[in-house]
Amino acid sequence: MKDDIIQKIEEWKTEMTRHLTKELLPFWTSCCWDGEWGGFITQFGADGEDTGVDEKSLLAHMRTIYSLSLAAQHGHDPDGICRSLAAKGVQHALDYYWDNVHGGFYWLFDRRNRVIIDKKILYGHSFAIYALATYSKVFGDPRGLQYAEACFDLLQKYGAETVYGGYLEMFERNWQLCSPDSGGGDRKTLDVHMHLMEAFTALYACSGKDIHKRKLEEIIEILMVKILHPKFRTGIPQFYRTWEVAPQIKFEVVWGWDRFTDGDSVKQNAFDNTSYGHNVEFFWLLLEALSVLNADPQPYRGTFDAILDHALTNGVDWQHGGVYVEGSHEGGKVYDDTKEFWQQAEFLTGMLDAYLLYNDKKYLTVYENVHRFVMDKMINHQIGEWLPLLERDGTPVWKHMSHSWKVNYHSIRAAVLSIHRLNKVLNRINLKS
Repeated sequence: MKDDIIQKIEEWKTEMTRHLTKELLPFWTSCCWDGEWGGFITQFGADGEDTGVDEKSLLAHMRTIYSLSLAAQHGHDPDGICRSLAAKGVQHALDYYWDNVHGGFYWLFDRRNRVIIDKKILYGHSFAIYALATYSKVFGDPRGLQYAEACFDLLQKYGAETVYGGYLEMFERNWQLCSPDSGGGDRKTLDVHMHLMEAFTALYACSGKDIHKRKLEEIIEILMVKILHPKFRTGIPQFYRTWEVAPQIKFEVVWGWDRFTDGDSVKQNAFDNTSYGHNVEFFWLLLEALSVLNADPQPYRGTFDAILDHALTNGVDWQHGGVYVEGSHEGGKVYDDTKEFWQQAEFLTGMLDAYLLYNDKKYLTVYENVHRFVMDKMINHQIGEWLPLLERDGTPVWKHMSHSWKVNYHSIRAAVLSIHRLNKVLNRINLKS
């Protein structure tokens, strides 16, 4: 029986390694750099072609720096191309995307690097910190950490909400708070606070500074006390400034809202929806944060148990494979049974971390389910990237390879970290033999 498990894990690792090194990284390293204007191109169609959309985004740019740095960190950059592209990406961001007057990074640009949206969005800055700190830690280039710390300082000065805790998220160029409602100035979100935890984890891991440690500990507490459902421990998407639960609405400056039809401003089930992918992503990101903090995960086990039980009971499709998009906090209701690329990616890492934490084979069973679905139905193997959205049975809904909100962050990270975790699982099993 043990030999069968080892053989399966070896097969998963071989398959994932082949995908990463022969498909995913070659696709991105061959086409992402704009040879004419600099920066990263992130608009690719169904055949992997540059669609020509005249847009570049801070989010896609920073996510690409992160993905390339992570691949190199884990030994998947033998020719140094990831390092070279990441370095060019950092320099480009500092030359064109940084606001030398008010500080911080602008949000959206055209291909010639002219600013289209000059607002300061904390979602984008969370990924700037995450990417730049990771880049510096991997390659030893001090520019990344310098600007990651500058972003962190701006967030503490302008973004920290000192009455109720947490961070406000939407600002004008001069860091004046945006208008309420669709302007986002009165909202706080799970998305931003979870990714700030991710960012502060990378920042503290790179800098070792006490202030970064304290702010990481603080945002973990905010997530645990304010953002997770008090009973079900699932993630609540949006809040008002006071942490009163708010209906999930569309903001004027958006990321990832392409899942909804034109004209929608309020999401269906706006007060009762939770993302299976976000919940599992939160689990493993928090576990990683605790590891960087050298903190005991035991006090969080009750929350981990609730998150994982909810995700496995409600989010996994045992008939067709893969992970649904979202459902109710209580469970028993799946509101969206399509299969989006990033939920699958986060389950791959999350299930392996759950197995390493609990030593329960049910998590390897879920990993196998999602791994098989991704390999057989979600990846366009001819191109190398993942399809963005499938019907429940795996029939493609959208076939483009990338846009400003999809890019490579979830797919490359899932592949790199799955290989890393699968090696850890094998080492654990072999040590017990």
